[in-house]
Amino acid sequence: MLGFSIQKLLFTIAAVVAVWYAFKWIGRMQVKRDAQAKAKLRRQDSGDASGDLGAASGATDDVEEMVECTACGAFVAAREAKSCGLEDCPYPG
Repeated sequence: MLGFSIQKLLFTIAAVVAVWYAFKWIGRMQVKRDAQAKAKLRRQDSGDASGDLGAASGATDDVEEMVECTACGAFVAAREAKSCGLEDCPYPG
């Protein structure tokens, strides 16, 4: 009942080989995915805005830097900062 047979032995070997090759395939896919991500970052850093990278880099044009007001602690736009109304506010307006 629990003895070794050639069928059990062959099935066990086949299962181990299948799992081994599955892990190798998953590893290769991960390496390929990482290489594609690095290439995408290199293209983005070099300024090549092609494909869907153009949409992503176009969205960054709308980003504006914020600075913290030393008087009230609120964050305001760095270029068009206006006074918060407190006496200690460093921004005009």
